[in-house]
Amino acid sequence: MAGAASSAHEVGETRRDFIFIAGGAVAAVGAAATVWPFIDQMNPAADTRALSTTEVDLTAIEPGQQIKVMWQGKPVFVRHRTPTEVADAQRDDYASLKDPQIDADRIKQEDGQAGRPEWLVLQASCTHLGCIPTFAEGAYHGWFCPCHGSVYDTSGRIRSGPAPKNLYPAPYVFTGANAIRIG
Repeated sequence: MAGAASSAHEVGETRRDFIFIAGGAVAAVGAAATVWPFIDQMNPAADTRALSTTEVDLTAIEPGQQIKVMWQGKPVFVRHRTPTEVADAQRDDYASLKDPQIDADRIKQEDGQAGRPEWLVLQASCTHLGCIPTFAEGAYHGWFCPCHGSVYDTSGRIRSGPAPKNLYPAPYVFTGANAIRIG
C-alpha cells in the first residue's frame, strides 16, 4: 500500500509539471503576440523600402559621360571613365592627398568584389557642405564644387579646397554585363 501512495504522488507531480510547462508556453506565446506589433511598426514603410535600391542600365552611357540618378533621395554620379581618366586616377594613387585612398578601393563593389575601372559610382554631394559638384572643371579634370571651390580628381578624391574628405562611393553591385544596382 505504501508503494501505491508513492506511485500516485509521482503521477501528481508529473501532471503538475506538465501544467506549469504548458501554462508557461502559452504565456510566452501570448507575450510574443502582444509585443510583435510594437516591434514590427519600427520596420521601414513599403515606400521607403522601394527607394532603398536603384537599378541603372549602363548601355546608354558612352565613355567620357556620366549620368546623375537618385538613390534614397540623394543624387549619385555614374561615370563611364575614359582610359585616360582611369590612367590619371591610377597614376595619382600615391600622390600627396588630403584623404588618401587608391582608385581600386573607390571602385570596389558593395559585395567586396573588384569593380570595373571604367565605371565610377559616387555620391554626388561635396563633403564640405553638400553642394553638387560639376564635372570637367578644375586642375585635375574631375569634379569642381562651385560653392566653395573644392577640386576632386577623376577618382573623386579631394585635391584642393575646403572639403575634408573624398566624394563618397555609393554602394553598388553589377547585376549583369551592363547593369548595376545601387544600394
